[in-house]
Amino acid sequence: MSYETVNVLGIPFPKLTLKETVDLLTDVIDRDEDRVFHVVTVNPEIVMACGEDRELRSIVDEAGHLTADGIGIVIASGWNGNRLPERVTGFDLMISLLELGGKKGWSFYLLGADPETNEKAAATILERYPGVTIAGRQHGFFKPEEEPRIVADIEAADPDILLVALGVPKAERWIYQHKPQLKTRLAMGVGGSLDVVAGKVKRAPVFWQKIHLEWLYRLMRQPSRWRRQLVLPRFAVRAWLNRSR
Repeated sequence: MSYETVNVLGIPFPKLTLKETVDLLTDVIDRDEDRVFHVVTVNPEIVMACGEDRELRSIVDEAGHLTADGIGIVIASGWNGNRLPERVTGFDLMISLLELGGKKGWSFYLLGADPETNEKAAATILERYPGVTIAGRQHGFFKPEEEPRIVADIEAADPDILLVALGVPKAERWIYQHKPQLKTRLAMGVGGSLDVVAGKVKRAPVFWQKIHLEWLYRLMRQPSRWRRQLVLPRFAVRAWLNRSR
């Protein structure tokens, strides 16, 4: 697939909108190729970790598609004189795929979150998006020795889309590790998105999203996230110092 990319700290982000991304992934699913198309939604935390974690960098380099999951990445791309059109978050992409999946009859497998949240998310999806099929589901509190069973269950379910809510970057590592055995057209990590769908966690109001301070809203609601947020100023400084001159 050929499209223009914008480099941010060595990561080539496709210059696509959310709609264009959904169109691209629709084409992937419709082609029904015998391989897993891995979508990685890249936030500043992943960008910074790629500089020190070789495996994570390999996961990003070998992914079928990357999205800029963070306004900081969009702003930093502008410093290189070729700004990305918008951020494409994992949550927004997941919801767009569910909406379209309801019309096209796509099947989904939900992997991750706690047992109650996983069950509630599946029920909510079926209620909100008629036409979608939940081909299977598995909560995220499993032991390593259970993974062969889970992979076999996904293979038997043969979903169009595998949504993995094991947290970042655990979900990305899990998909990468098991990709040769997985049977699905498309796989993507969705962070805590199932928690939001199930109503366990509330997403920031639209106002906060529009002013690009969703991260601040989440920090105020969950002060324990402050350590993770420390990566944001580090990312900004490094991106500024490494911008194209």
